[in-house]
Amino acid sequence: MATIELTNENLVDTINNNDFVIIDFWAPWCGPCQSFGPVYEEISEKYPDIVFAKVNTEAQQDIAAQFNIRSIPTLMIFREQVILYAEAGALPGSAFEELIGRAKDVDMDEVRKSVAEQEASEAQA
Repeated sequence: MATIELTNENLVDTINNNDFVIIDFWAPWCGPCQSFGPVYEEISEKYPDIVFAKVNTEAQQDIAAQFNIRSIPTLMIFREQVILYAEAGALPGSAFEELIGRAKDVDMDEVRKSVAEQEASEAQA
């Protein structure tokens, strides 16, 4: 599956209707973004079960602000609508694939339990 461009119109549906979404926040003027782009595209072809999306932070400033993007490129990984990873910096292909493997191995039942516990403790505070 090739990458898709995220906009205000398809952002929520993309995250809510897919179990595994990886987003690359980038800009046309960003050298590291341009270097990482082909790596991102190549790896997207290897994982048809994952949605690989891109956000042009120049064209989609609202989305960049919503996710508090301060540096680009920034990668963000969602599993079942939960952000598992959000870091700035381009990754070599091997490190990116290792990251995907770790994200696939996350026990989402444990993540949801942890989130619920945190929300409960914050509600009591």
